[in-house]
Amino acid sequence: MEMMNNIKLTSLSSKGGCGCKIGPADLMEVLRNLPPAQPNPDLLVGLDTSDDAGVYRLSDELALVQTVDFFTPIVDDPYDFGQIAAANAISDIYAMGGKPLTVLNIVAFPISTLDKRVLSEILRGAADKVREAGATLVGGHSIDDKEPKFGLAVTGLVHPEKVRTNAGAKPGDRLILTKPIGVGILTTSIKKDQLSQEETKRLTSVMATLNKTAAEIMEPYPVHACTDVTGFGLIGHALEMAKGSKVGVKIHHKAVPLLPRVRELAESGFVPGGTKNNFAHVQNDVTFPDEMDQTGRWILCDAVTSGGLLISVAGDQSDSLLQELKEAGVEASLIGEITQDHPSRVTITAED
Repeated sequence: MEMMNNIKLTSLSSKGGCGCKIGPADLMEVLRNLPPAQPNPDLLVGLDTSDDAGVYRLSDELALVQTVDFFTPIVDDPYDFGQIAAANAISDIYAMGGKPLTVLNIVAFPISTLDKRVLSEILRGAADKVREAGATLVGGHSIDDKEPKFGLAVTGLVHPEKVRTNAGAKPGDRLILTKPIGVGILTTSIKKDQLSQEETKRLTSVMATLNKTAAEIMEPYPVHACTDVTGFGLIGHALEMAKGSKVGVKIHHKAVPLLPRVRELAESGFVPGGTKNNFAHVQNDVTFPDEMDQTGRWILCDAVTSGGLLISVAGDQSDSLLQELKEAGVEASLIGEITQDHPSRVTITAED
């Protein structure tokens, strides 16, 4: 049995984190072959808008928010991997305006070849993050698999009239992003031993941070749409918002916060396949400035794991929300706005 201290978790899979998701183009091809869902007046959010979670109304004052997310190791430390996977899965509940209630562990693990303490540490990391979120672990399911994978199924609660979807953005709204991007490029660099210990620590901290504070702060504001930025990248999730809301999304690329060394490492060739697939999927629905090079375009499409919330808030309230987020320690930035022009498209500008 391999000793725990010698394990490099990221070497056990070909892709890591949300970068191992089935690409958006392939997923759409699969889903379009399915029969339409049977209409149900209590299903408030389903498959129609590619939203972060499903929402099912139980009463006039209570609805369930349900989501599931799991992936292969994105960092080498088992405890950190558990924390990141949990934060990533719980984020969908926050993006919908809900509060996480219960979680189920989803485990795939090579139990006969890896030290069992590795799995214990993954589960311990996740449990700590679940407690931080105020949710309760109620069980789970495990299988013996050659490639480790971990995640959560999460159930939350929300008032039916307070659901945040990705389909309600309005012209005049401004866009706030609550975490820097570049995660996919940096985690690919981890697999190639390109990050220092301090750089890995900084990256891990960003991914393991819950979107709880951001969600709680935005609750009283006139937020018309919200999503979290994960595997399909900033542009991919912004495009889902544009299409779902039938509006134009304008992003000022110089205002988008990047993690340290993202461009340097991207230019050195550490761009994951999932990021390139994201770009191929969205490029026909995005207008890029002529002066933006391919690296810059890939960065905006980078496959993020446990990213921030993308919040579409009424323009006259955006500065107040941004200030409150920053005062609470959230790494928030104002990155764009919602327009009437070019509905169902994303426009990238060279403005600050």
